[in-house]
This record gives sequence, structure tokens and C-alpha cells, in this order.
Amino acid sequence: MGMNTQDVEQNIRELSQALAKSSDPVLLEAFLRCLLTPAEIKDIAARWALVKALDQKIPQREIARELGVSLCKITRGSRELKKTNSAFRRILDLTGKSGLEKKSHE
Repeated sequence: MGMNTQDVEQNIRELSQALAKSSDPVLLEAFLRCLLTPAEIKDIAARWALVKALDQKIPQREIARELGVSLCKITRGSRELKKTNSAFRRILDLTGKSGLEKKSHE
């Protein structure tokens, strides 16, 4: 059966609104750990790490090698990061993770 598109959109919107109301990072982390499986947590963490690495101008193949993620995911992240008013850019700015100097990856 599964969820239809309208239900997915409604639940994502509701979840986003609830998360936006919290200013407690401990609660939010605990919530994510309750909601997601360990594999989903690992995948989301890797995707966030690749966004930060792209922002640091680390080459895509190096990111793929270091994080064990596909070039397809990295390319998607790169496209999203380059969009006007990018949600990735806005969240990087909110977290203070934007504009970090490139790490030495030798």
C-alpha cells in the first residue's frame, strides 16, 4: 500500500514544522535517533559530511573514497549546494559550518 505523495508531503511538512519549533539540540538528536534506524543515521550523517566537504572544495572522488558514498550522491549534493537560495547553503550558514578552510587530505 504505502504512502501517497500527498501524505508524504503532509508528514514532511508537519515534521519540519515541529523540528523548527525546538531549540533543544539534545532533544532533536534523541528524536532523530528514535525515528531512524542505525543505517539511516549513518547514511544521513554521510550525506551531511559530503555537503560540508563539497563546501570545503574537496574533490568529489576524494569525498567518495573517504566517506564511502557514490559519486551520484555527491553530484546531487553539489547541484543542490549550487542552487540559488540553496537549503544546504542556508543550513551550513546556520550551523556555522560554511566557508571552512579546506582540510589537508594528503
